[in-house]
This record gives sequence, C-alpha cells and structure tokens, in this order.
Amino acid sequence: MEGEGPETIMFSHGLLWSHKMFLEQVNFLKKKYTVIAYDHRGQGQSEVSDGPYDMDLLSRDALELIEKVACKPVHFVGLSMGGFVGMRLAARYPDKIKSLILLETSANPEPVENLPKYKFLNGVVKWLGVIPTVAKQVMKIMFAQSWLENPKNKEAYHKWENELRSNKKTITKSVEAVIYRKGVEEEIRNIKCPTMVVVGDEDVATKPEKAKFIQMSIPNAVLHMVPGAGHSSCIEKPDEINKLISDWMKQF
Repeated sequence: MEGEGPETIMFSHGLLWSHKMFLEQVNFLKKKYTVIAYDHRGQGQSEVSDGPYDMDLLSRDALELIEKVACKPVHFVGLSMGGFVGMRLAARYPDKIKSLILLETSANPEPVENLPKYKFLNGVVKWLGVIPTVAKQVMKIMFAQSWLENPKNKEAYHKWENELRSNKKTITKSVEAVIYRKGVEEEIRNIKCPTMVVVGDEDVATKPEKAKFIQMSIPNAVLHMVPGAGHSSCIEKPDEINKLISDWMKQF
C-alpha cells in the first residue's frame, strides 16, 4: 500500500506477471491516491497454496484484501486475469467496488482454438519451467508487434522476458485457472458501478472485439482504444494509461 489519498485504487495483474507490471501507475497515482498493487495467489511474492485454483477462489482472495487491507470500497483496476477477478467482484459484491477499470480482458471463456497451444506450453512449464523458447513465444502474446520490433524497447524486452522466466513451475496452477475459466457474459450485465474498458489496438490475446463486448454488456461503460499497445498496455504505453486513469478518477 502506497500513498494516503482519500480514494483507494487497487491493481490486479495479468497471468505470468506480478504487481511489478503496474510500477509506473503506482508511482504516478500514489501522489493523490492510496494505491494497493497485490500478487495473485501462486504468483509473484504470494505463496503457492495447495489444491487447484479457479477464478472464484482468486476473486475471494481479492475480496478479502479489500475488506482487511483497504477497509473500504475501492476503484479496481484489473488487467487480463486481473480483469476476470474485477468483473466477478463488481457483479457479486457491488458494495466493495466503487468503480471498475478493465484493461486487456475478456468476459468469455478461453477460446477453444487456443486451448491446445496453451495446454502444450503449460505441460512444458510443468516439467521444465519457463524455458527461453517458451518465454519468447509468450512475449509475442503479451506485447504488441510494434513494441517488440522497436529497438528502443530492447532493454525493457529483456527485463520482462526475465520476469517471465522467473516464474516457478507451480505457475501452471494459475494458468489452468485462466484457460479453464467459465465465462461471465451474463453476470456482467448486473454490474452497476462506473466502468471503463481499455484495450490496445494490437492486443492478440484478448482482441479489441472482446473489449467492445464488455463495454456493450455493462450499463454505461466507456471504451478506450490505445494505439500501439498489445496485451500489456500499462507497460507498453504507461503515460497513456496513467492519463486515462487520472482523468477517470476526477469524477470521484
């Protein structure tokens, strides 16, 4: 937890990453707001618990954090997997979520055509860990092609590739929670809090039409497209994401 503002913003990261992906946002927003960026169970610095994981379990984890750490309703920012959590929280516990910001996420189950590839990669990780060949394939999913090809991002590329490779073999439990998740297409129609949906125009993991579906399903939700961003817009285009969140927060 950083900052001491009257409004609390909570950040929930994507699969295979940690709270570190929001460093630029935390540093920017903590001047005005109380900011919490946490790691999902089994990822980052959080412990690996026994038993299988699913999105309902991870959503209850986030709920407990809101109740015991924030101690009041929060503005919840979820990217990809974090968005899966955010939508469930806003639909099921409306008194805990003051507003919802969804980055690069989907309300649908994992597309059937993706399952063989992800199951194969997960099997490799289970036996060998996140080896370089796996990390390189995942980087192509996580970042925009234009970002990957820009020589200015060479240092950042190596930094985030190393973050991927630092995942333990137990990351497979989190991957299974994501690839076998149930859809919340109907549930999100019940979300009442102000909602902003953000997607990169080069996102190949959760394509812009997924964001449009969410925006059309949640009453009064707004949608922003970020040019040149992929599935990790908070890393690829931090200034644009910071401005979107900052402008959004002015209404509260």
